Amino acid sequence: MARHDGDDHVASVDLRSSFQRRGGRPRTFEKARDANKALRRLAAYLKPYSATLVVVVGLIFASSMFGLLGPYLMGTAIDRFIGAGRAQGLGFLALAMLGGYLGTSACSAAANWIMASVSQSALKTLRGDLFARMQDLPLSFFDANASGGLMSRLVNDIEAVNQAVSQNVTSLVAGTLSMIGILVAMFALNPLLALASLFVVPLMVGFTRFVAVFTRKGFRRLQADLGGLNAVAVETISGQRVLKAFRRQETAVAAFRERNRAVFESAVYANSFAMLLMPLMQVLGNFFVVVLSGFGAWLALRGMASVGTIATFIGYGHNFTSPLRLLANLYNSVQAALAGAERVFEVMDTPTEEADRTGAAMPVPLRGDVSIRSVDFSYVPDRPVIRDFSLEVKAGQTVALVGPTGAGKTTIISLLTRFHELDSGNILVDGIDIQDLPRNGLRSAMGLVLQDTFLFSGTVLENIRYGRLDATDDECVAAAKLADADHFIRQLPKGYATELSERAGNLSHGQRQLLAISRAILSDPSILILDEATSSVDTRTEARIQGSLLRLMEGRTSFVIAHRLSTIRDADLVVVIDGGRIVERGTHDELLAARGFYHRLYVSQFKGNEI
Repeated sequence: MARHDGDDHVASVDLRSSFQRRGGRPRTFEKARDANKALRRLAAYLKPYSATLVVVVGLIFASSMFGLLGPYLMGTAIDRFIGAGRAQGLGFLALAMLGGYLGTSACSAAANWIMASVSQSALKTLRGDLFARMQDLPLSFFDANASGGLMSRLVNDIEAVNQAVSQNVTSLVAGTLSMIGILVAMFALNPLLALASLFVVPLMVGFTRFVAVFTRKGFRRLQADLGGLNAVAVETISGQRVLKAFRRQETAVAAFRERNRAVFESAVYANSFAMLLMPLMQVLGNFFVVVLSGFGAWLALRGMASVGTIATFIGYGHNFTSPLRLLANLYNSVQAALAGAERVFEVMDTPTEEADRTGAAMPVPLRGDVSIRSVDFSYVPDRPVIRDFSLEVKAGQTVALVGPTGAGKTTIISLLTRFHELDSGNILVDGIDIQDLPRNGLRSAMGLVLQDTFLFSGTVLENIRYGRLDATDDECVAAAKLADADHFIRQLPKGYATELSERAGNLSHGQRQLLAISRAILSDPSILILDEATSSVDTRTEARIQGSLLRLMEGRTSFVIAHRLSTIRDADLVVVIDGGRIVERGTHDELLAARGFYHRLYVSQFKGNEI
């Protein structure tokens, strides 16, 4: 999204970020951040399920203990029965081994099933917290972050966490418990062989830590590049009309290919190191068995170990290296999850809109007196957009804000609605500083009809009811009639039950504006804001919308932003803004008679003269 530069913030489609990057760019990978902090914060979402997790750990422990039976019983069979030439008792040992393996599988399956339920519950909470946090963030945050990147955090990054938590937590715990159990059993059977087996463990841990440094950097960059790819996709899909109108399909494809190439490079980097772990672990695992076999044979020749014990150790060796290889492989998934979690928590740590002041309460109803006193504001420090702006508006008055693009008209509205906070000065409504009013209460007293009307997926009736969720169907229809929208709504395939396509693409611009006016009428605001509400429609549609707007404005304080100066001739006060300051004020006729800035604007529209 483009940052505000002063005036007329229209949330259409910003394709510049997609198209400005052409050709190659250097690949730089971000440094790893605090993984332990991300891990602790993820663990906090599992804390409510502590009792259930204890059951899971118990099942995993039982599974690991059952897994120790197989190699031990195999060694016992070799020493007591096969070596001694005895067949009696082998059948019982075979059944015991089978029972151990079945016990391992049953306990593992139960643990996985319970963990899947717990992890999905925790992730549902995390996903809900992230979305709720986004609703509390200021508009400046959305100005600075592309919607595709935010969608990536809500979908891709959460999914990366999901893959690690729901599928790999039990494997991590099982692998750890299995290795601990194997080590205890090995030391109990033969301490010398157990010590020899530990020789390989530091090598495995060292390789894992070395590779993990690069793996995590790669996965974090991959998640960021996926966000950029999503941003391009969202912009180009949403902006198809602009793309086709300006014949920029090839440019869009080039931009997507560039982002796609960045994802490819990040993925190759991350996965190259990730896949390096498995063959390294396999080599070290085989080396582990070789050490056990060689040293075990040397001990056996000296009567310090039995053949059955060596066989048990080799079995344990396989069972020991398998969890190590599994843990090494899962470590990559964990790295991707932690990278995703960090990006999620970055959003959740972004400061929200300032809390309402203690004791803030809304007077009911608002009259609509507005006093703007010596207001200064800048989006970027030391680059003021509004300078020493003062304006008095009486309840019920219609005030037109006019001026060239970038003058600061829409910024004034953003300050009045507290979409942005003042740098200095005060804005009072009914004599009360808006800083002392609850933000939601203030906004509920205002109705907005913007140039770029946003309608949500759902029916026509649901979109009108968005103005007041407790409104009845009859009240919604009555609002549509006042807005002169009822006639076209009833001509739709299902009338008020007609489903709107994405961004209401199955309606004309004028029809969307009439629905927005219906929504504003239903909300019954004390202060009405019209921001270029008729600038994008034809003259006939404009006349129809103007009639609806006049009915909506009746008896309400109204702020009208319009480039078509013919639409604000009847305003009680016309305020001319240039460079963030008021340069003229008066009625339409008074300003024309003064033959100043407003006169030049007006003449330039109707006679083509240069300003």
